[in-house]
Amino acid sequence: MNITQEKVDALNAVVKININPEDYQPRVDKAIKENAKKAKLPGFRPGMVPAAHIKKMYGKSILVDEINNLLSDTLNKYLEEQKLEVLGQPLPKVDNEKEYNWDFNDNFEFNYELGLAPQFNIDFSSKDKTTQYVIKVDDETLASRIKNIRRSYGKMTNPDVSADDDVLYADLAQLSPDGSVFEGGISNTASVRLDQIKDEKIKKSLIGLKKGDVVTLDIQKAFDNEAPKVAALLKIEEDEAAELKSKFQLTVKNVNRLEESDLNQEFFDKLFGEGTVTTEAEFTAKITEEIETMMVQDSERKLQDDIYKLSVAKVDFNLPDEFLKRWLKATNEKLSDEELNGGYNDFATNLKWTLIENKIIKDNQIEIKYDEVFALAKVRLDQQFRMYSPQPIPDEQLGQYTVQYLQNKENANKIFEEVKALKVFDYIKSVITLEKKDILYTDFSELVKE
Repeated sequence: MNITQEKVDALNAVVKININPEDYQPRVDKAIKENAKKAKLPGFRPGMVPAAHIKKMYGKSILVDEINNLLSDTLNKYLEEQKLEVLGQPLPKVDNEKEYNWDFNDNFEFNYELGLAPQFNIDFSSKDKTTQYVIKVDDETLASRIKNIRRSYGKMTNPDVSADDDVLYADLAQLSPDGSVFEGGISNTASVRLDQIKDEKIKKSLIGLKKGDVVTLDIQKAFDNEAPKVAALLKIEEDEAAELKSKFQLTVKNVNRLEESDLNQEFFDKLFGEGTVTTEAEFTAKITEEIETMMVQDSERKLQDDIYKLSVAKVDFNLPDEFLKRWLKATNEKLSDEELNGGYNDFATNLKWTLIENKIIKDNQIEIKYDEVFALAKVRLDQQFRMYSPQPIPDEQLGQYTVQYLQNKENANKIFEEVKALKVFDYIKSVITLEKKDILYTDFSELVKE
């Protein structure tokens, strides 16, 4: 067997593998004998089928399989021995001029294209700067959060007339262009939350309504053409909701109002546990702490995103783009040229970041330990559970859930990659200059939308 490599350029190469009969014949003979022992054919006792008979009937397919296995083993071993860092997977080059008899005497030649990882240096220093936002709780955000929590534990009432933030329980019926109810059209009975109405003029028209009132609703304008919300309200598919042009007749069946819970001990105990909070000031302090914790996480996500952008912009190298596009097409049969061209830049940027990550990990001998993976998985699960209940799960029980969670390979890989990314971000943060800047939460929210 002979293996050679031809460098096309710094990012592309071709590996040529020549296989002779003496390379593959022992494997083929062994496979034929194993098949003979397992074969169940009419006229032969189990395990007593002659190898020659198996070769005659199935020899070519066995030969093809063993050649493919030999190629895979040989190529993987070669890449490992040569310490070649390839991107994607080797792609076989089709040579229509070569024809083989597959008669157990052929000399085979196979060529594989390789996309090679680029060589590059990382030279972050204190001269590289990015902003680290310190988010401050503004009065509006604090008041809004307190209001939402109090309403979550409040009681439902049914006032005579609707007001801001009420919920209209109403019949919705699709209208024809002439304003009449469209017979056989879309209809549903739903709860219309006034706090979700985006158009202020429409929202104003829904305030002051009482049971039995009928108004015309431009549902797309009301919800700013957000198909998921329109679909949920009308119980239709999102695609249908996106194309919907009709207005709707809204008939009020009831006005629902969620009154805010009183700031009393019963409320405090429900929220934080018995006796943990006893005064309104302590309640406000707890909510402020909760918001600040979320804001630290928001700030960190923004910082990580900025470091990601800084890194892929600063570390300059090219990728074997044409090879990678061919590889993506080869491994995703349904991928259209339009989808490939539209999504390739994002793919290349993410691949570039992965290469930067790997180099930082390798150059700085950064280790990722199981304890770190376990700890982060535990935090992520705790965050999920707290979305449904503010009461924390006992630590021992949370640990058991974490063990079960990490037994799933996909979950374990996901958390491993997150730990890896966090360690890389921590390294970069330790090298570059972080310029701290105070910002109100409302201003920060607008900033991340840009």
